[in-house]
Amino acid sequence: MKPTLLILAAGMGSRYGKLKQLDAFGPNGETIIDYSLYDAIRAGFGKVVFVVRDAFKTEFKEIFSKKLHGKIDMEFVSQELHKIPDGFELPDERSKPWGTAHAVWVAKDVINEPFGVINADDYYGVEAFRQLADFLLNAHKSDNYGVVAYNLENTLSDHGTVNRGVCQMNADGFLSDVKECEKIRKQDDGVIRYKDHDAVHELLPSTLVSMNMWGFLPSYFDHFDENFKNFLLHKGHELTSEYYIPALVDHLIKNEILQVEIIETGSDWFGVTYQEDRPVVMEKLRGLIDKGVYPENLWNAYV
Repeated sequence: MKPTLLILAAGMGSRYGKLKQLDAFGPNGETIIDYSLYDAIRAGFGKVVFVVRDAFKTEFKEIFSKKLHGKIDMEFVSQELHKIPDGFELPDERSKPWGTAHAVWVAKDVINEPFGVINADDYYGVEAFRQLADFLLNAHKSDNYGVVAYNLENTLSDHGTVNRGVCQMNADGFLSDVKECEKIRKQDDGVIRYKDHDAVHELLPSTLVSMNMWGFLPSYFDHFDENFKNFLLHKGHELTSEYYIPALVDHLIKNEILQVEIIETGSDWFGVTYQEDRPVVMEKLRGLIDKGVYPENLWNAYV
């Protein structure tokens, strides 16, 4: 059974200033998602699930259904606030999404096979998709999950701070801890730092980080359902609380429910957080096209 790729595309792009999932970066209007899908199809993924908002679901379907028809199976699901486990009520004043772990869970009715997860606005690289597909094809043998890990220094923005899931590896090569670190930035002295409340911490350039490229089994949905109910009991009343994928994964590891394999990759990564990142991304894609990694017109040349 071919694995599925779930693309987290429900963000509103508040720091970017517009809906960056549909912004054009390639020479013929290609989005970053287009390049991820091109790599995923060639790596052996058989279906793509887009997690979007109802507000732009129709637009997404129109755009990608035309591009992908006959190339890969497609599903479109919405991440909306009211989609929470039975027995819980949505706070009246809540407007913020429930977070990335919840965004994956809303696809539970359309995924029955091993699946990968990526962000819509990140470029992950050809080899990363091959590595993830290979892991997912064999994941059922061990019941392990997986995370594709990049070196921190290759994932920073020159135009502002970033949030990263910092990974710790145990002696057996499995993930022992993943911590969501916020507002990471390389300072003028060349040192990478982030703030945690009032404390300032340093990170090595070689620190392994998750860029939200995960390998999961359908068991994810049951694990989330159980743990999100606990989250709602304790933090559901907080109007800005979010439940992130690293928080769920960390819980599963610490409670020895399963193991998470670290898939170290040498693939290039780049993404768009700020408008200032846009020309950099366009330049890097242009370079990959010139090297022959991608054709000039992505889907017209697809075979």
